[in-house]
Amino acid sequence: MRNVTIRQLQMFVAASEAGSFTRAAEALHVSPAAVSFQIKQIEDMSGFSLFERIGKKVAPTDAGRALFGYAQTVLQALQDADQSLMALRGVVGGRAALGAVSTAKYLVPHALANFQIQYSGIAINLRFGNRRQIGDALQRGDIELAVMGSPGEHDGLTAAPFAVHPTVLVAAPNHPLAGAPSLRPLDLAGHGLIAREEGSGTRLLMEKMCEEAGFPPRIAMTTDSNETIKQAVMAGMGVAVLSRHTVGLELALGLLKTLPVEGFPRLRSWFVAHRRAMPLMPAHVKLRAFLLEHGQGVIDGLEAGYLDAAQRRAPI
Repeated sequence: MRNVTIRQLQMFVAASEAGSFTRAAEALHVSPAAVSFQIKQIEDMSGFSLFERIGKKVAPTDAGRALFGYAQTVLQALQDADQSLMALRGVVGGRAALGAVSTAKYLVPHALANFQIQYSGIAINLRFGNRRQIGDALQRGDIELAVMGSPGEHDGLTAAPFAVHPTVLVAAPNHPLAGAPSLRPLDLAGHGLIAREEGSGTRLLMEKMCEEAGFPPRIAMTTDSNETIKQAVMAGMGVAVLSRHTVGLELALGLLKTLPVEGFPRLRSWFVAHRRAMPLMPAHVKLRAFLLEHGQGVIDGLEAGYLDAAQRRAPI
């Protein structure tokens, strides 16, 4: 395997990801015969068959799956080295792999839009998931940075806060609890709750609130979508625990109302996290620094924009 070339590894990885020599060839702008020949060369050097042919498709064998992870590591290391050398020349470019919890989709795109005004040469690869999924992806190295709440149980990660993250209880304006001047968590007993899926930060917070108040939550609906939760609450299905940043526009327009529950809003923080043991590449260093310096300002600008939109919409 010592004589395997970078081009051969690129073809192998492309074929593994595409499940087809033809599609891999199209992506690399070569002929399918060239892909097949180079993979045969790797097979001859390794002494293993790397793919099973299933009709027009190919699937990695056990040996192919074992090699795939190492091939990805080699190609990523070369890309990282290229970025580091570019940084020494004063060139800021490349790619930044960023993950974010689902709730952050209401603020991360706005932050990235502002980031690319300064660093247009950095392409962002962005993925979303719940708290557990993003923490796991960061530990595996699928992403280099993550916007999330505190990493908590995820070992080997380091995180720095960059913005205040308030969590609120919301209901439809005509909900029986919406007109109360003050509420205790126990007052929610018996009322339907619209909840995120297991593993999400707001789900954990809701369960902790109910446990501390001494009543079992009555879950009216569970979903992995904040948008669906908002629509269900507006329709009168129940009450929800949500990030204030996911409902800013709806609150400004009067479509939702925060409930004055004792202990809320819960003030937490948004964090930008990365693996402690792995050095960040220049593109990720720039993105992390931008979030730490400008993240709160981006959020404040969004909140002001929501209020302005509501005022302009109001009848004269």
